[in-house]
Amino acid sequence: MSDKIHAETTKVVVVGAGQAGFSVCAKLRSIGFKGQITLIGDEDYPPYQRPPLSKAYLTGDMALERLFFRPQSFYADENIELCLSDPVLSIDRFKKQIIRTEKPPLPYDKLVLATGSQPITLPDDMGGDLMGVHYVRTLKDTDTMRADVQPGKTALVIGGGYIGLEAAAVATKAGMKVVLVEAADRILQRVASPETARYFRSLHKAKGVDIREGVRLKALKGQKGRVTSAIMADGSEITTDCAIVGIGIRPNHDLAKAAGLKLDNGICVDAQCRTSDPDIFAVGDCASFQHGTARLRLESVGNAIDQGEIAARIIAGEKVSYQANPWFWSDQYDTKLQIMGLSTGYDCIVTRDSGEGVISFWYFAKDRLLAVDAINDPRAFMVAKRLIESEKSPDPALVSDPSLDLKQVLR
Repeated sequence: MSDKIHAETTKVVVVGAGQAGFSVCAKLRSIGFKGQITLIGDEDYPPYQRPPLSKAYLTGDMALERLFFRPQSFYADENIELCLSDPVLSIDRFKKQIIRTEKPPLPYDKLVLATGSQPITLPDDMGGDLMGVHYVRTLKDTDTMRADVQPGKTALVIGGGYIGLEAAAVATKAGMKVVLVEAADRILQRVASPETARYFRSLHKAKGVDIREGVRLKALKGQKGRVTSAIMADGSEITTDCAIVGIGIRPNHDLAKAAGLKLDNGICVDAQCRTSDPDIFAVGDCASFQHGTARLRLESVGNAIDQGEIAARIIAGEKVSYQANPWFWSDQYDTKLQIMGLSTGYDCIVTRDSGEGVISFWYFAKDRLLAVDAINDPRAFMVAKRLIESEKSPDPALVSDPSLDLKQVLR
């Protein structure tokens, strides 16, 4: 840790007890910060992993305790005050304190907003308030959904992004009949190439999922307050026992907006994760940073950890900057997709097919490697990670040759 810890920074308050907020607190203590740390969450549980919620935890293959980043004793041992079920009402930037529902104002020297994001929900007039309509974001969401994920029932999945596809996989493995509807022309339209989409479309259809693309939901209908069917824009009707909605998320920036912080696709931060108020930081899903000519938000575990740790190091007096190295993953059935980089702006895709479901798609822009989608191919992912982080680009012709050892392109 830097020996130049700011003398005035004795109280750090972190709002948001997810991956990003936890990473700030854990990093501060690991680098020797001795001041007060308060971590505030609005849920009943200590910080926990979210990716397993729609997979191992939903199916019962992961116990609740395994979701938690650390046991409750960790926070006491590290002298981190953990405040759960503690919604924050507002930020008083003039007095440098946060206002909570039933507790006294809490002062801060540095404030970190790790407020995350929330699912875009269906409006009530489209049936969004019916029982049996589910979202995948919190422990409570998954606990509620579990009662409906039962063999022999039908699940309607609304949205063909990664959340929707993962939900379809879990429901199918549970013995449900699954119908997935996507309003766009194809699944994964915003986040992946036609090649990657084609692979996962074939995978899900082989498992029995009824995928309907270019079909828009008009409304959900129900009886006695519970969803029973979906009416589509083309007039067709789909009978279902439950609906799982995955149509995107939006950043939780209401606190920042009310406090007058600058917003643009989330809470604007600089390369040190500072907002327009130098004493307030933002990290994770809620934060947007400059990436090329646009402001970007990365909704991933890796980004939450990286930004959280950078904010902690800045608060502790280190001179560091955040460098985005986006990586993601998705587990569907027994297939693992690992993504390195951002494919935006690609003009060429090179396919490396090693057979037996091991395949990767390499995105280039004028011979510059942008990103790789590696399917059941951890070696391709690791090679791509090293290449992209070092800003090196391999010969596309070499990449496409499955007989070539990929390590050769690192030389």
